[in-house]
Amino acid sequence: MARWEGNTRNRLEQAALELFEEQGYDRTTVAQIAQRANLTERSFYRWFADKREVLFGGSQELETEFVTAIDAVPPGTPALPTLLTAFATAPRVFRPREFLLRRATVIAANPPLRERELIKLVTISETLTSALNDRGIDPQTARLATDLGLSVLRLATERWMAEEHRDSNGFPEALSIAAADLLAVATGGSPA
Repeated sequence: MARWEGNTRNRLEQAALELFEEQGYDRTTVAQIAQRANLTERSFYRWFADKREVLFGGSQELETEFVTAIDAVPPGTPALPTLLTAFATAPRVFRPREFLLRRATVIAANPPLRERELIKLVTISETLTSALNDRGIDPQTARLATDLGLSVLRLATERWMAEEHRDSNGFPEALSIAAADLLAVATGGSPA
């Protein structure tokens, strides 16, 4: 096995995605993923707990990026604008757009992966709420802002991924539009 090739995590993620697309999630084994990446199963388990986890390797990086960005927002900034400022940094850790689109398709087609995605979202939500609490924002406001913010983030990310001409510089714009749509719906209007 060629362990010296480097980029182990990305190779495993790419191999898993390819195999999930080719033969389905249920019929793909860790051994096959490792073999496709030209690694051993042992190498796989150094990076991921199981095959459900292989498409979620960037969640911890994203969580860390958001918390760091929240800490950098000027004190006294309200909860939702703080989160939106933090979310604008997401492209720093996003995988390439093509990978994200393929990943989304595989996740949507496989209940165990959808379940894992929901678990990851809950973990990120708890982390963001805690980061807002640490800034002195009361728990109820922090929870509500996090729930609203994650809705904006989800919509912005979906739109951003769907539009081929968008680059990472367009992500803050997608966030801004999604936030305006949320405000419109919250005040009884329709999104733009």
